[in-house]
Amino acid sequence: MNPPCGRCNKPVYPTEKINCLDKYWHKGCFSCEVCKMALSMTNYKGFEKKPYCSMHYPKTSFTIVTDTPENLRLKQQSMLNSQALYKEEFEKNKGKGFSVVVDTPEMQRLKKTQDQISNIKYHEEFEKSKFRDDAPPPENRQDYNEQPSNPERFGQPAGQMRPAAVAPAKGGKCYQAIYSYIAAEADEVSLQEGDLILDVEPIDEGWMFGCNQRTGQRGMLPANYVRPV
Repeated sequence: MNPPCGRCNKPVYPTEKINCLDKYWHKGCFSCEVCKMALSMTNYKGFEKKPYCSMHYPKTSFTIVTDTPENLRLKQQSMLNSQALYKEEFEKNKGKGFSVVVDTPEMQRLKKTQDQISNIKYHEEFEKSKFRDDAPPPENRQDYNEQPSNPERFGQPAGQMRPAAVAPAKGGKCYQAIYSYIAAEADEVSLQEGDLILDVEPIDEGWMFGCNQRTGQRGMLPANYVRPV
């Protein structure tokens, strides 16, 4: 007995039989369910045991989950669990002296502004320190109101033996004191800023011999405390 056709339900004879999709078809009946285009075994696509062409093959779609009472209950339970975990973490961090700050766009803007202010302050301090470092030593300045606090820096090494005072012959150069100086030894001359030193002769590196015109004292004086006039 010949089986019926899957479309027209008429008997299908062996000479025109197509066996596909668990059914038998006439060659003329094996066509697309939508556009009725004739199909073959090489270009058909089956869906629910029906032939389709590539253009009208049914597309699969996402399944929509409805808000059933059970789904609503599960959703609410998940929210409660999330809130419970948040409260638990908050209680743990409560006594640690810090709080979790959300990295919002506003917080990012404030952080960027603070970084820019810090950079500006850094450059200001750097320029100030650079200006101080570039200042000439006291012996090269035109302002002679400051007295050096570290004699070693200006040609008087710490611990170096000062040469003995030997009075040279008169007729030396004239110098002016640019810093005040208090004599540390009996053979030294005390100075005040602006004093004129007469008959100055170099004795050794860093020291001179001369006479303070204001006091009339003669003796040793540091060379970096005076300048020629």
